[in-house]
Amino acid sequence: MYENQRYSRHTHNHRGMVHAVFGTGPGKTSRAVGLAVRMAGAGGEVIFVQFMKSGDSAEVEILRETRNIEYLCPGSVPFVLPKGPKTQHYDHVETALKWASEASQKGCDLLVCDEILDALHFELIHLGQIHTLIRQKDRKTELVLTGAEVPEALYDDLDYITQLTQIKHPYYRGVPARRGIEY
Repeated sequence: MYENQRYSRHTHNHRGMVHAVFGTGPGKTSRAVGLAVRMAGAGGEVIFVQFMKSGDSAEVEILRETRNIEYLCPGSVPFVLPKGPKTQHYDHVETALKWASEASQKGCDLLVCDEILDALHFELIHLGQIHTLIRQKDRKTELVLTGAEVPEALYDDLDYITQLTQIKHPYYRGVPARRGIEY
């Protein structure tokens, strides 16, 4: 982009596309944060909603401080453990979905639904709710969905499908997650 060019939602006629960033590898949220920063830097309005996180990852402070980015997280929630989701997980995701639906319909330039695909995996939301989010979004809103897996039933609704595959990770050698790298 040239320095005299600024993004203007009202000057382009293209349809906002739908991205799925998924896989077993790290980097899904990082990819979404990168897109958010890029859009905000271009002058676009960004809404970033976290579905399965507690709002304490290192990127959150930057998202909150960046002009043109509205960061939304329903609050603290523990990881879903093998015993399955608890009431607080359903409440957390229900609030995040409400915010995402409102944002997608009112229109913003970029809407990130971080870990919404994990909410689907844990059956905290249904596939139909994601279809509705996609189909009811403002025509120019770019939508990003992240999570570990994306069901093939969504493929026809997606313009970008990006898979991140983990080949090797120090976690499996006993190295704990490191702030600023893994979270």
